[in-house]
Amino acid sequence: MKLLKPSWVSHNGKPIFSVDIHPDGTKFATGGQGEDSGKVVIWNMAPVLREEDEKNMNIPKMLCQMDNHLACVNCVRWSNTGLYLASGGDDKLVMVWKRAAFIGPSTVFGSSSKLANVEQWRCVTILRNHTGDVMDVAWSPHDVWLASCSVDNTIVIWNARKFPEIVASLKGHTGLVKGLTWDPVGKYIASQADDHSLKVWRTMDWQQETNITKPFNECGGTTHVLRLSWSPDGQYLVSAHAMNNSGPTAQIIERDGWKTNMDFVGHRKAVTVVKFNPKIFKKKQRNGSSPKPSCPYCCCAVGSKDRSLSVWLTSLKRPLVVIHDLFDKSIMDISWTLNGLGILVCSMDGTVAYLNFSQDELGDPLNEDEKNAIHQNIYGKSLAITTEAQLSTTIIENPEMLKYQQERQRVEQANHRMTHEAQAHKLTSVVNGESLEDIRKNLLKKQVETRTADGRRRITPLCIAQLDTGDFSPALFNSVPILPGSASQLTSQLSSDSNTATSNLDPLSTPLGGKAPDDAKDGSASSLNTTATKSNLLLTTSTKMEPMKALDSRFTERSKVMPGVTISMATPSSEKEPCCVAAVPVAVLKLPTPTPQKAFTLQVSMEPPVYLEVENEVSAVSGAKLSQLRCSREGREWDTLLPSRVLTAAGSSDVVAVACADRMLSVFSACGRRLLPAILLPAPMSALHCSGFYVMLIFSSLYSTSPLLFLFPVFILSSSPLLGTECTVSQSLLTQQGVPVIGLSNGKSYCFNSSLETWNLIADKQDSLVQCADFKNCISSQDAPVSQGPLALTQGHNLNAGRLASRLSSTPHHLQHGMTLVFLENQLASALTLRSSTEYHYWLLIYARFLVTEGSDYRLRELCKDLLGPVHKSASSAWEPTTLGLRKRDLLRELLPVIGQNLRFQRLFTEYQDQLELLGNK
Repeated sequence: MKLLKPSWVSHNGKPIFSVDIHPDGTKFATGGQGEDSGKVVIWNMAPVLREEDEKNMNIPKMLCQMDNHLACVNCVRWSNTGLYLASGGDDKLVMVWKRAAFIGPSTVFGSSSKLANVEQWRCVTILRNHTGDVMDVAWSPHDVWLASCSVDNTIVIWNARKFPEIVASLKGHTGLVKGLTWDPVGKYIASQADDHSLKVWRTMDWQQETNITKPFNECGGTTHVLRLSWSPDGQYLVSAHAMNNSGPTAQIIERDGWKTNMDFVGHRKAVTVVKFNPKIFKKKQRNGSSPKPSCPYCCCAVGSKDRSLSVWLTSLKRPLVVIHDLFDKSIMDISWTLNGLGILVCSMDGTVAYLNFSQDELGDPLNEDEKNAIHQNIYGKSLAITTEAQLSTTIIENPEMLKYQQERQRVEQANHRMTHEAQAHKLTSVVNGESLEDIRKNLLKKQVETRTADGRRRITPLCIAQLDTGDFSPALFNSVPILPGSASQLTSQLSSDSNTATSNLDPLSTPLGGKAPDDAKDGSASSLNTTATKSNLLLTTSTKMEPMKALDSRFTERSKVMPGVTISMATPSSEKEPCCVAAVPVAVLKLPTPTPQKAFTLQVSMEPPVYLEVENEVSAVSGAKLSQLRCSREGREWDTLLPSRVLTAAGSSDVVAVACADRMLSVFSACGRRLLPAILLPAPMSALHCSGFYVMLIFSSLYSTSPLLFLFPVFILSSSPLLGTECTVSQSLLTQQGVPVIGLSNGKSYCFNSSLETWNLIADKQDSLVQCADFKNCISSQDAPVSQGPLALTQGHNLNAGRLASRLSSTPHHLQHGMTLVFLENQLASALTLRSSTEYHYWLLIYARFLVTEGSDYRLRELCKDLLGPVHKSASSAWEPTTLGLRKRDLLRELLPVIGQNLRFQRLFTEYQDQLELLGNK
């Protein structure tokens, strides 16, 4: 164990009443008395952990100081996500703080020195309800609720997702309430007061579960705080300021029957604070020794008015360590690091102390899976807290809602009786009595394989008619990179029996839909330049494929002067005119590009006021760094995650657009739903603007003409934005709806959006959002399988791998929730762009179930509003009654039973059910 007292952590000699370490371990907060007000200070953790950082003058020690409280601050607590900091003080207020986008250091208000705030934290809400000093605040698991207690003898439960909404006010104490703690499995909250009692309240109905008084009957006098704590396994609740045989103790209360047979003894004066280590430990195995089964145990720190600190392991009868005279005055608060090896302690004397333990001293911490297994063994199914915990006693207002609830129970019972054999039944597509898999194997046997002089394999593709399966069949082979060579080599690669057709189109000068000028028909176009063969493109269509023919010599010359811009083209037959002609981009103007920033904030609309906040690389998952976009609008907030750094953002009252460093453009609705799959930009972006439902981009390189696409009957591809220099096309498809799809060797797949004339990203095998998305609980056994849809075929087995990874990963709940939401919206938008009605319907149901389960009000309401459309016809309305051949209102009718599963949304359910009944079959 190592002990450090950083002298630079100070409130200028004034008392420090509270300390709390940020969940990511990079900073900690202190709260206490300021010069003439309450003071909250955020400090850098690095100088505490490392001596070299403490000596480095370039590394700041204080990050931010907030003096908004009008009187002494008694408690500071970080939310479990680390996004918010709550503080409560003698001014009867609870303030919730949030970091603002980086706008540069600012001088601390009232400071005569050059003390600067390195980080900017702003008060986002002030909670007013208490009539006396606020003594303690506590966030519930998953940050659903925030609890505060006061000397007004009450505990207030705030809805942390809808500040300042009050969920409940718990009354029953007859003395000053000075401590709060949540049950880690979400069933209870406990409070301790000066009335010599400890009360446990149920979160289901906010009623009292038990009232414990016996250990406190002998207590005389009082303490400034009574900070109690719940063990991470949920089995023990330990109180402050108890007495046993006239000696001060920390009372151990067993969850099973609320028995009070054990306590922590040894302190000479009253115990003020108890804090359990967030980790559960097991005995450390010695090197070379065989692993032996051992009982998991917990670690607890106890602070007292006698200025000493004791650390206990529940596996030992005596304390692990006792430190006497650690401070000059009473210990006020304790906070553990998330890894369980460090602890910060603060005192009324205005100082803090840091203790660092080793695993040899505490043991090996259990991982999240092992911790969850313990919860399941003790409590059955994990009791992870949800916003609907209190809804079991909610009155059902609508008989239709009652019917859906009863139907849901009946279906669940029926599903439970289903045999494993029926659940495991695998559907296989069959054509003329032969499975698709057998057809593929037989076709692969017939393919012609040759080897070149340098030993490279060459496979002659087979032109196969579309299988009449009622669904889409994938390409049956992967492309081989096409090396520079003759035109005849390239032609034989594509087709050996295709009809030849000559075309001398000039991509630069031919008007859209027009004919080539006479001066384009020269002999120099009779051979294919090697530059054009580097695109490595393989085309597969359900019609006959035309061989790639000669291009105008001016095209290849321009390709030489523009590195990286290569085009591979298949020309249309003479019977049908193409809808547009490909044009090679020629740069005529250069504009500056946005400089990447760590974070920034924008106001994108004045009426209503809409703010965008961007934080790049806020967290890392599976080796990838994620960026976060947050939108605030009239007191409502939504956020989403992006797999790349955000360069710039823009928005209006209707849409929000974001351009990323990977040259992807994402567009979201006013409530945060993704409207399109990410759009691949043909060039680096210079400026981004939004107005109403319109989005405008200005590229850093402006072109005289834009690369377009042949869709009828075959297509061309401008390869440079997709392929780059180290990428090859590994798969190419043309769906039954005529949507071109290509898969690249870097694991990314794109489809062409003909309405926007853009390439949209629909799959990325390296995407961490896929790896950590967990939606298995939203899949119904009655859902029709979509394994043969174009989206499923493009993404392959990536989804199964993602679900498996999500079960094994230790991704924080809030992060996994955000990643799952982003992934499902990507799937929905991709299915829509691919025009795959079956997959769109499948992912819409899963998305709706996820929104209902997670209580996402705004997104769910916006989805219902979009499906319902305008009730009265209007000439100005652009709403379409169908999507991909599916009637939107029929889809809404199908979603209503899903919404009806959650009593929280019964009014939303009733509202849209009534609207549908009024509309009838319209």
